[in-house]
Amino acid sequence: MKMSFLKKTKIAQILLLILVLSSCGKDKKTSTDTTSTIEDTLPKMKPLGPEKRLTQAYLNSVTGRINHFYNKNWPNNTMNGGFLVARNGQIIFERYNGYANKNEETKITADTPLHIASVSKVLTATAVLKLVNANKLDLDQKVNTILKTFPYPDCTVRMLLSHRSGMRNYAYFTDRDKSVWDRHDQLTNKDILNILATKDIGLESKTGTRFSYCNTNYAMLALIIEKITGLTYKEAMTQMIFKPLGMTNTFVFDNEKDRKKIVPSYKGNGVEIGFDYLDCVYGDKNIYSTPRDLLKFDRARNAPDFLKPALLKEVYTGYSNERKGEKNYGLGIRMINWDSGQNFYFHNGWWHGNTSSYIPLMKEHVTIIALSNKMTRNTYAVRKLAPIFGDYPFNFKDEE
Repeated sequence: MKMSFLKKTKIAQILLLILVLSSCGKDKKTSTDTTSTIEDTLPKMKPLGPEKRLTQAYLNSVTGRINHFYNKNWPNNTMNGGFLVARNGQIIFERYNGYANKNEETKITADTPLHIASVSKVLTATAVLKLVNANKLDLDQKVNTILKTFPYPDCTVRMLLSHRSGMRNYAYFTDRDKSVWDRHDQLTNKDILNILATKDIGLESKTGTRFSYCNTNYAMLALIIEKITGLTYKEAMTQMIFKPLGMTNTFVFDNEKDRKKIVPSYKGNGVEIGFDYLDCVYGDKNIYSTPRDLLKFDRARNAPDFLKPALLKEVYTGYSNERKGEKNYGLGIRMINWDSGQNFYFHNGWWHGNTSSYIPLMKEHVTIIALSNKMTRNTYAVRKLAPIFGDYPFNFKDEE
């Protein structure tokens, strides 16, 4: 018996549907496999192994002095944020106080992610350095070989890391001239690159001739991370740093997903500070984290296989000393270099009402971290704790 035309048509439709579904499955599998392959080839941070435990006698000898500093710096628990001191990865002292959200009366705890402002630069630099360490990028590679429209031909990756590009700060050249940028629109990293490429934004100084701290450098480094990894900055940082180190309360701010969930920041008088058109730019800022997560990150930077020795040495080499002085900048880290040979490494941050301080006393295996979402300069005073642990000429006696 001959098959009816209607029946033939129905069978053909079923076969076509099976073929389409099979093809979609393959495409999905291919996409998943590709993402998995990218993640598998990424250089990732590794946690530092077990460190020597501190004795109770040692803990007793330092906690009283830290507590005295804390009570003087933030009397009556006036801190609005988190504060942590650790040695060998072991927490010696920590405090969390104030409101995560004043309107909702939610308190800041050890698990509350706060905006770490320019301390984000240390994490961005770390991702770039891991890519250099894995030979996926070269420190002295010209930026325009990676970001094709980047308009300054002499600028290298090293110059971005050390703030020697000579570029102007994007917050300034997008602020006043509507022909450059309309502040009613959110600015992104790609927008900054496009403005540099098309709006004839002049350099502040000739490339490579002097140090000038500039957020534009790190916005470009974030784009370089994306170009080299094939992932968004947020995903690359998650796969390379946050996830391998178990930094479960750390993330890159996503304006669409996180705007209503993140901890707001406040002026010193407690008035909430709203968002503005610069809040979508990342790399120079826009990472949220906790003191405990940053401690995990800090200890991983002390792991034996963090970077090859020659590259690690370049990280802590000064790149900003045209004139002899103590203040200097390495590759993603600030430093003070004294004539005595003693070196102090740190990075501070400020964005809106958020302030941050990250201090690794590397010789002493000490980590000091302070984060606040209410505007205060007291966050930066934590450097005065350094003399407790080593020969650092800060005046801790002022706090006694």
